[in-house]
Amino acid sequence: MNYKDIKINVIGNLEDKEIQAYVNYIHENNPNRLIEELDIKVDGDYVDLNYRLKPLSFERIRRITGYLVGSVDRWNNAKAAEEKDRVKHG
Repeated sequence: MNYKDIKINVIGNLEDKEIQAYVNYIHENNPNRLIEELDIKVDGDYVDLNYRLKPLSFERIRRITGYLVGSVDRWNNAKAAEEKDRVKHG
């Protein structure tokens, strides 16, 4: 992941390779997640990292007429009619 694609705020002095190393560190500890924003604060020998990851999208899965489904748009006419006629409990 290239750090040029991320909004990064640096307080203190860091070289580009150090910034890239911190981005790589966050990416390794959060695989399959994208960094939205990164704040790096240099305080002597210590560095504070505060970052926000982009939220993950997910698909809701429900049990309808005995099937686990995300949506019913691919059901045939008979199954769609069965779903329409079912009794919904409150």
